[in-house]
Amino acid sequence: MLSTDTSAKGKKLRIVVLVSGGGTNLQAVIDGVRENRITNTEIVGVISNNKNAYALTRAEENQIPHQCVSPKDYESREIFNGKLLGVVNAYEPDLVVLAGFLVVIPPAMIQKYENRMINIHPSLIPSFCGKGYYGLKVHEAALARGVKVVGATVHFVDEGTDTGPIILQKAVEVESGDTPEVLQRRVMEQAEWQILPRAIDLIANGKVKVDGNRTEILP
Repeated sequence: MLSTDTSAKGKKLRIVVLVSGGGTNLQAVIDGVRENRITNTEIVGVISNNKNAYALTRAEENQIPHQCVSPKDYESREIFNGKLLGVVNAYEPDLVVLAGFLVVIPPAMIQKYENRMINIHPSLIPSFCGKGYYGLKVHEAALARGVKVVGATVHFVDEGTDTGPIILQKAVEVESGDTPEVLQRRVMEQAEWQILPRAIDLIANGKVKVDGNRTEILP
């Protein structure tokens, strides 16, 4: 069983959300906790690499501790990596949630939070994932390839790019006349905003078991 199983310990799962932009997935998590669709969980912090990210405003409006840690403010990526890990550690999270965080995660952070860090990706992995596939680029590639079904994936983070154990996936149909922007929005509404809160709830209640590069959802 994952070390993130807090249900038996009588305490809530402490999550930190890392985000670079508007924070729509963060909002889905905030709403999920408020509406009790994500149970046994509290958001203890929000971190962005972008001081202008609207995600920080969302955190402030919901009285969630938040801060910006930007690589632009440090002399080297190594110094930034150490600072980011220190800030994350200070929140003492049980689970780190990457919700549109467009920064390469430091190896030391991946190691420390092995099977305790998840990411939401806007495709059905292993399609349209890996280096260079993020944001609108994913949907542009899907439409260019002419696929009929797209979707989203929640997975644990490992040393690769979008290669960690898959927790949940949800498919979304491509419709005639879709633009990348229209498709992106539909994938958010029909998949991302549903499976990210669901994955957190499963983890918070000890329902996700990792076995190598696979996961099992327990009853």
